[in-house]
Amino acid sequence: MRSQTPPDPFAFPANGSTRSFGILSSFPPTACGIATFSAALAAGLIAEGSTVDVVRCGAAPPMEDALVLASLDESASGGLDVAVDALNRTDVAVIQHEYGLYGGADGDAVLDVMAEVVVPSIVVAHTVVSEPSAHQRTVLEGVCDAADAIVVMTSTAHGRLLAGYDVDSSKVTIIPHGASTPTTGDLEDDGPTDRAPRLLTWGLLGPGKGIEWAIDAIASLHRLRPRPNYVIAGATHPKVIAQSGEAYREMLIRRAWSSRAAPFVTFDGVYRDLAALTQLIHSADLVVLPYDSEDQVTSGVLVDAVAAGRPVVSTAFPHAVELLSTGAGSVVPQRDPVALAAAIRMVLTDRDLAASMAAEARRLAPGLSWGAVAGRYGLLAEQLLARHDRVPT
Repeated sequence: MRSQTPPDPFAFPANGSTRSFGILSSFPPTACGIATFSAALAAGLIAEGSTVDVVRCGAAPPMEDALVLASLDESASGGLDVAVDALNRTDVAVIQHEYGLYGGADGDAVLDVMAEVVVPSIVVAHTVVSEPSAHQRTVLEGVCDAADAIVVMTSTAHGRLLAGYDVDSSKVTIIPHGASTPTTGDLEDDGPTDRAPRLLTWGLLGPGKGIEWAIDAIASLHRLRPRPNYVIAGATHPKVIAQSGEAYREMLIRRAWSSRAAPFVTFDGVYRDLAALTQLIHSADLVVLPYDSEDQVTSGVLVDAVAAGRPVVSTAFPHAVELLSTGAGSVVPQRDPVALAAAIRMVLTDRDLAASMAAEARRLAPGLSWGAVAGRYGLLAEQLLARHDRVPT
């Protein structure tokens, strides 16, 4: 009997048709994690053979991305109708949900959009608050009720959603956050070097990132030789600038000087494209994620670090506890610079530990690629289309 290659469980069915997805989201050049997520998902879907039309949340920037066909601009007349019409011209609508993404109290304006969407819809729940206000609970339950499928990115978010909200469990599925940087199979390891160890935190800055605790930890590592250098890469989040300017960054700089860690701390606010960011991550010996949030159930930075095969020391926010549980990193209590310093010291002084963390990260990396993640969204879309008895065009 002739052998057959087993089918890819996450591949789109090969029936010759092209799927079209509408994505409602913020989108580059907007600087935020959801915009980056949506752009990467769109690219992954297109690489799998689909077409993607994006409806931007908010007014269009001067230079618009070619994928964006409409804007959900609440200040413009007819903005809702234009946005809904664009989504309804696709086969499946993918609606990103975050409370601060839409207008109204707790972003409840998204419910007006979803009430008019007639094609199958997938809601991606980026935040599942463990102790929501009454109105936050109402909004998320309304969004989930209107959706045909709900995607969460971790088991923590899945359990929290089902335990704390009135949601149809049959609608909820877990699809992990994809990695924007190439996975380790696409990179060559630089190997050991004689330079001082380089620690890295990156992403948009603002209160809650916990970088002050990492600076305190670096200050306490004065007996390590060579002393590690800590790179803090990223601009301040635009919403933080609008509210409080550069107060958080300035506080961090003062803290570095007052703790005498300043010679070993670099603030790098340079914007990097994906290739340059990948190079920066790959240059790090250790990624440090000192986040304060106890509600953060997804972190693109964490996924990118693991996909790049970097050992991670992180505080115990939910996504880190889950993703690093098999040994790709070390998890410590939040707001505890002593514990953070001890974990960093252990990784930097125990080569076998660092190597085992990197090996586990490389093992996890393939499943975190955007190709794999987009394939799972495609499979979910096929299931919804079959359920709705619709034939994609």
